[in-house]
Amino acid sequence: MTDFVIIGNNVVTPDGVRKAVVLIRNGQIVAVEAELPESFAGAVVDIGDDVLMPGLIDPHVHINEPGRTDWEGFDTATRAALAGGLTTLVDMPLNASPVTTTVDAFDQKIAALNGKLHTNCGFWGGLIPGNSAEIERLIDKGVLGFKAFLTHSGIDDFPNVTEEDLRKAMPIIAQSGLPLLVHCELSTEEPLATDYVRSYQNYLSSRPKEWEDTAIALMIRLCEEYNCRTHIVHLSSANSIEPIANAKQNGLPLTVETAQHYLFFHAESIPDGQTQYKCAPPIREQANNDQLWEALKAGIIDFVATDHSPAAPELKQLQSGDFMNAWGGIASLQFALPVLWTAARKRGFAITDLTRWLCEKPSELIGFSRRKGRIAAGYDADLIVWNPGQSFTVTEDLIRHRHKMTPYLNQELYGVIKRTYLAGEPVFDAGNFLTLNAGNVLTAHRTA
Repeated sequence: MTDFVIIGNNVVTPDGVRKAVVLIRNGQIVAVEAELPESFAGAVVDIGDDVLMPGLIDPHVHINEPGRTDWEGFDTATRAALAGGLTTLVDMPLNASPVTTTVDAFDQKIAALNGKLHTNCGFWGGLIPGNSAEIERLIDKGVLGFKAFLTHSGIDDFPNVTEEDLRKAMPIIAQSGLPLLVHCELSTEEPLATDYVRSYQNYLSSRPKEWEDTAIALMIRLCEEYNCRTHIVHLSSANSIEPIANAKQNGLPLTVETAQHYLFFHAESIPDGQTQYKCAPPIREQANNDQLWEALKAGIIDFVATDHSPAAPELKQLQSGDFMNAWGGIASLQFALPVLWTAARKRGFAITDLTRWLCEKPSELIGFSRRKGRIAAGYDADLIVWNPGQSFTVTEDLIRHRHKMTPYLNQELYGVIKRTYLAGEPVFDAGNFLTLNAGNVLTAHRTA
């Protein structure tokens, strides 16, 4: 027996947005039909003109547990995810303590989930100098891939790798078929010294595009040499778009993400002292960010991920407005869809574009493209119902993150999440959590 059906006039299917009936049984989509079968006698949920879309997938989230739960934690992060229509997250190996660079640390991470996992979650392993012996063991544990930094990560217990470290690790990772995710900034010069630490323009100048471009050029060379799946996280420099496009045209296994904040904000409009905007790489000028949009449209940039990286208020230096010493990270997990949709709709993009950037392409990176990210038979019934024409203002009482700091505060955004389904069960509806701790741990195994 089919458990229930969802009927809607705007169902996002692989063939486009259309009127459809989605039949769901035992947590999976069993069929997508044009009409309700005459023989059907189960429950019917009619969503009218609201949009039914696959649950969002965000493969770039810093949940910070165990060890730094005062920054975020699984309970608050995965509640915020459900409220934002995110049904699958992948947790970064930092800024937890211990960082997820050993099997022992991975086991501590899994133990910390107890009673707190409200949406599905997978995990990246960390690549740091000296832990190449842990790579195989972490792969056996089921990490979805590995994350490395080419510059200081912000915390001393997750040091950046060198080219020599990468040359040791990439052959092992390549053999597994899993991706290597890389924060691409290489410090080619000393950071700009400044007496005016509240200046956003001074902070922007301290992390120039060249840092990214040099790092990305290195990763393209190593990707070609080792045929290792390589993923560039949070691209902000438009200078690197052309070499990335060339690498893809040459058939390299290279993928790229950018982040919502690079597409929504511009350096010219960021006031001095407003450290809630600080991230690394920094938010750049409008002309640069316009080029990111064009690369996203062309498919050179594969998708968009939040890089949700919250911290305790004192670390953000909100009182002093000191950009140079503030923690670099933007809290945005809950608003992944409305932020991107608000910016995209102004540029003439469609809901199908949003689905590609927030569902389909992220599912490919994490190895779940046959289970998640589409409304089609055989896929998990992780779904969201939302209204793209309805707007809301971001206020502190709406924010489910542990801390209320976000550059999106007081912004009017389009796209109201009405309901979130996890494996066919409604878990969030009209602002209320219906079921908690229903998330599953997602693990991967060798694909090559």
